[in-house]
Parts: sequence; C-alpha cells; structure tokens
Amino acid sequence: MISNFTSTKMKLVQITTIKMKNFKLFSNSNKRLYSKCKTNSYDVLVVGGGIVGFATARALLSRNKHLHVGLVEKENRPSVHQSGHNSGVIHAGIYYKPGTMRAKMCIEGLYKTYEYCAKNNIPHKKCGKLIVATNESQIKSLNDLYERGLENGTPDIKLINRNDIKTIEPYCNGVRAIHSPHTGIVDWAVVTKHYAADFINLGGQITYNFKVKSFEEYKHNRALRIISEKNKEILADYIITCGGLQSDELSLMTGCQPDPYILPIRGEYLLLGKEKAHLVKGNIYPVPDPSLPFLGVHFTPRMDGSVFLGPNAVLALKQEGYSWGDVSVSNTIRLLKLEGVQKLMTKHMKFGINETIKSLFPALQLKEIQNYIPDIKQNDINKGPTGVRAQPLWADGTMAEDLVLDIASNDPSDLVKHRIMHCRSAPSPSATSSLPIGEVIVDKMFAKYPRLSLIPN
Repeated sequence: MISNFTSTKMKLVQITTIKMKNFKLFSNSNKRLYSKCKTNSYDVLVVGGGIVGFATARALLSRNKHLHVGLVEKENRPSVHQSGHNSGVIHAGIYYKPGTMRAKMCIEGLYKTYEYCAKNNIPHKKCGKLIVATNESQIKSLNDLYERGLENGTPDIKLINRNDIKTIEPYCNGVRAIHSPHTGIVDWAVVTKHYAADFINLGGQITYNFKVKSFEEYKHNRALRIISEKNKEILADYIITCGGLQSDELSLMTGCQPDPYILPIRGEYLLLGKEKAHLVKGNIYPVPDPSLPFLGVHFTPRMDGSVFLGPNAVLALKQEGYSWGDVSVSNTIRLLKLEGVQKLMTKHMKFGINETIKSLFPALQLKEIQNYIPDIKQNDINKGPTGVRAQPLWADGTMAEDLVLDIASNDPSDLVKHRIMHCRSAPSPSATSSLPIGEVIVDKMFAKYPRLSLIPN
C-alpha cells in the first residue's frame, strides 16, 4: 500500500451490483451442492491470502459459522506482497472524496483497527500525522483538504500554525499544517497473520502454494473446480477472489470485462539512518498536488523504530516487480498496449519521467526531503525497502478510486461466470479499511447468493 492522492473524476458506479432475478437456484437450499465424500470441498473458497482476502474469509465465518470456507494462496505464507510491503500507516480518512465508500470505510476502519489491535495485543502506535504546507502557495490546497477531512468525519483534526508545528515535530519546517492526532502505525503483515489465525479458529482451512490456473464447472455435482498450476484441485460452490496484483488476471479467467486493469506501481523507500531517526516523531506528509496521480515524499515512522522516506512511484516491469531487475517483457508490452495506460502516461509524462529519474538516482530526493527537515543530510539516507501496489485503472485512463466487485454473468446456468465474485479494486488505504471491506464483500455475497446465509450445520 503506497499512500496516494488523485484528483481524477469518480466513476458514477464503482461497485458492480447485479440485480437478482427471480429464479429458483436449488431444489433444496439447505443442502451443500458438493459431494460430502470429496475432500478439499467448500461452500465458499476465497482466493488470495493478503489482508483483504483474510478479512473476507474471517467475515464469512463470523457471519455464518456453519459455512465450510477455504482459502488458497499462491505463496507459502500470508501477506507476502502488498499486505507485507506497505507504509504501515493507519489512515484517518482525510484525502478521499466525501461520500465515497473509500472515505466511509477508511473512517470505520480507523476505529475498528485500533479496537482490533487492542483486543489482540497487536503492537501499534497512535503517533499522529502532520500534513505540512512548506510555503504560502500551498495554503489554499491545505485549507481545502482540511474541509474535506471535516466532511469525511476525520476525528479531531485541526489547522495549526508554524509554532504549533514545532511543538509536535520540532525539526520540521512549515508555515501551516493539518494535525491528525488519530493517524497511527502498525505492522500490517502482523495484522494479516492475526486475521488468518481468526479464520482458522473459526473453522476455516488454508492451502498455501496453490496458484490458480483455471476455474471449471464440475458437472457431476454442479460445483466449481479450481485447478492449480501443479494440477491440484479444490471444489467449491462459490468463490470470491481477492487477488491484489493478480486480480484482473483472475477476473479474465471467468469472462469478466478487461477493466479495471491492474497497473503494478512500485514505490521505493529511502531509509533514514538510526542516528537521525529522532528527527521524526510521527507521520509527516506533504500537501497533495491535485494535478498529480500520487502523493510525493513523506516521512513514516515504523513500529521497529526505523523511519521510511518516500516513496516514489514508477511502473513496475512485472506484476510483482520489486526492482528494475524484475522484468516480464510480455506483461509490460501488454500493459503499454492498453489505451487507458497510454492515456494515463501521456497525461502524466513529466511526472513519470521525474519519478523514474529519482528511482535511478535516489540522491535527487534529498532536496525535497530537506524542504521539511533540513537537518537530514545525504549521508543520513540509505536505500530502503520497496512495495508494489495494485493500481486499478479504467479503460478511459482514470484510476478506480473505490471498491469494485464484479461477476461475469447473471445467468445461473453458467456456474463459472455466475458463482465467482471478483474483488477487482480495493484501493489505498485497503489495509486500514480491510475489516469494513471484508464485511461489504460478504454483504454482496449474501445478497447475490442468499443460500450462503441459510446453510445450517
């Protein structure tokens, strides 16, 4: 999860909702469809072992403990990609367009995250955040952002002046700032592992090293057959995919429309030296430029005491491309041929070139860093970790800014197209919003497939 801000227009409909037709799906809705003598068979299978996948899986069993739910993940453990490579921030919902699900779920997720962490003794810290205007030209944008935060219900934010900035961040320069005291930090990989433990304790089953190759109809008993690249198979009545960087590929397997495409955007952090880590007390963010697709350099303290600086934002050359050496020529060519990608790159050509140069020459970020904390010098910064964010993009070149759920067909006779729901977009801050996102996905599953809420022991 790389923090971002974008001014692209919202789609009128970002959550794909499909009206239910009045038809009888089952002769006996309280019986499972799969053969009970068949192993590896589930009422619902979740594909994807990131934070959204596990939040959804645990929500299914929390809502109906009688469901038989499984989860498959292509890696050998949870949170290998986005959920384990992110800023670690608990966001407070300032940036997002008021009235969107993204904004609402972030605020709800903020409270639920702190409650969940406290209940499960997960280390976290409510260290706060400053969004800092370093010059007078940014004041109007800062004030507009403050009004947006108020409209979203971001708790206890206030505008502060230069002197107040120094009381919160003594080493930070700025003329004015928004103070968000409830923004915090946590290790989201640890949170994901707790979700996975919840899922197991509720009766769920996890299969790692299972990369989905195809979805097929198992005609013998009207179920779905999920086949891995190693030709292992699992049966399920229904499937929900939460594939992150692979979400468009999974959706295309069942005949969904091509977009939103998933652009792999790599964010490369710098690491502040330990001897200068005391210069940063909490999160320090820039005032976002609404003309740019991403936020810019910011300062993020971590639970281990380190401080991240950045990140930049460059197009990865592979869906899980954590460095310039991770290259998939075919995937890169596929993306560059897409009209939406071409439109986005044309619109933000200068930004993209600048971000690429900063990636190749990290020292060029120093001046931007020193706008906020002048005491940081060249020898205080080192190369840090990287993350790759799944950025959903519509065919017209605009970024998908809200949760997008998709089903290929309304025809119940086509099991593969009808009984598989895809989470195609769960944009930043999906970790903060993971518990609400999981609940919304289950709401949609139960509404679309009401039998799932009726299954007894």
